Amino acid sequence: MSDNTIPLKHMKKRNGILDKIKRRAGNVKNDVYALYLAYKHPDTPWYAKLCCIIIVGYAFSPIDLIPDFIPVLGYLDDIILIPLGIMIAVKLVPKKVLAECRARAKKEKNITRKNWVAGSIIVAVWITVLFLCILWIIELFRKGA
Repeated sequence: MSDNTIPLKHMKKRNGILDKIKRRAGNVKNDVYALYLAYKHPDTPWYAKLCCIIIVGYAFSPIDLIPDFIPVLGYLDDIILIPLGIMIAVKLVPKKVLAECRARAKKEKNITRKNWVAGSIIVAVWITVLFLCILWIIELFRKGA
């Protein structure tokens, strides 16, 4: 065996890890859609709905907490924050509702939805924060002058 070849058992292990990552990514996508359905479900408590819409809005938002162009850190919110938020929301949604919404999300998995409302809310929040920061900076300069 030459130094450039990779033994077959290591290739299978690498493909297994890649398949596991792909499965988890698919589960996250299904869970986000299931949380969207849980948000719309009448049996979901208000606090769970609030958590669901925040997670769904953030997941579908074009604006990240940490921009993706920042090396390594840019993807941490996608890798850590969204799954963590999903875990919290899943705990808050009643099990019966969650099971129903997950089944529906799996059945409708080919449907891709653009959530303009959630994205608009996130954009509005960022614009408000930016506006408040600008006002705060202006006030600091006025006091200093």
